[in-house]
Amino acid sequence: MEKVYHIYAKDECLYASLSEEVFEETWNSLQGMVGLMKTDYELRDLSYEECVRHRPYGYGGVTAHEPAGDDSY
Repeated sequence: MEKVYHIYAKDECLYASLSEEVFEETWNSLQGMVGLMKTDYELRDLSYEECVRHRPYGYGGVTAHEPAGDDSY
């Protein structure tokens, strides 16, 4: 299992499935931009959702159907 994050402004998803590290950087940057720049958004318009994504069997490793080094998607 791994945590992923989705960031929203009002009802619009701006970023989906961010890792925790990328989420923290992006969230802090967005809050700074909205607070400093004149935009259609206010800080209260920003929100995020934390989700747990279950890794499929064989995730991160080589399976019998996937040659070493090739992406599975």
